[in-house]
This record gives sequence, C-alpha cells and structure tokens, in this order.
Amino acid sequence: MAELQVIILAIIIGTLAAIVYSLRVLVLLERRIARIDINIEKMTEKIAKEELKIEAEERRIETKLSGRKGASKKK
Repeated sequence: MAELQVIILAIIIGTLAAIVYSLRVLVLLERRIARIDINIEKMTEKIAKEELKIEAEERRIETKLSGRKGASKKK
C-alpha cells in the first residue's frame, strides 16, 4: 500500500511540475510576443511619419506646379 501511495504522489508531483513548466513557457512566449508587438508599433509610427512627409512634399510640388500653370495661362 505504501508503494502505491508513493507512485500516486510521484504522478501528482510530476503533473504539477509539468503545469509549472508550461506556465513558464507561456510567460516567456507572452513576453516575446509583447516585444514583437512593441517593435511593430515603432515601425508603424515610423512609416506613418514618412507617409506624412511624402504627402506634405506632394502637396508642395502640386502647389508649385499649379502656380506655374496659372502663370502660363495669364500670358
């Protein structure tokens, strides 16, 4: 009977150890995913800033060209 209790106790301890290890792996994965998410946000912000710069430059060029067209029509 004592051997059966030892075996059952070993199974319970093994199961608990597996659960703790699984939780550890999940925490590490969650941290890694959080870092990836932060990097994606940083890249998105950089892209958005570049898009705004490009749009501003396009508007500047359009106003410059429309000013020239208007000047040539007056002549």
